[in-house]
Amino acid sequence: MHSRTLNAIVLASSLTFLMPATSMLALQSAKQDMKQAGTETKDAAQDAGHGVAKGSKKVYHKTKHGTKVATHKTVEGTKSASKTVSHDTKTAAHKTAHGTKDVLHKVEDK
Repeated sequence: MHSRTLNAIVLASSLTFLMPATSMLALQSAKQDMKQAGTETKDAAQDAGHGVAKGSKKVYHKTKHGTKVATHKTVEGTKSASKTVSHDTKTAAHKTAHGTKDVLHKVEDK
């Protein structure tokens, strides 16, 4: 009977020492899981930020290019319009001068 008591004491003491070690491992595992989850969240946020930055840069460059194209087209259109207006003004001036001469000659003939 003495050996049974001794076995029970050995078993109880070993369980007493193993239980905190097991719970300590569980705590360390939970702590590591939280740390890993935080790291994954940080990495996901950084990846999202990089994607937004890349998209913003692309939009910036496309807008810049579109603005340059619009500016050049406006300049070309303005030059073309100014040439047309200039030509039409000269034509109108010549016709007005010619018409004035015709009227002047008609008045002189009377």
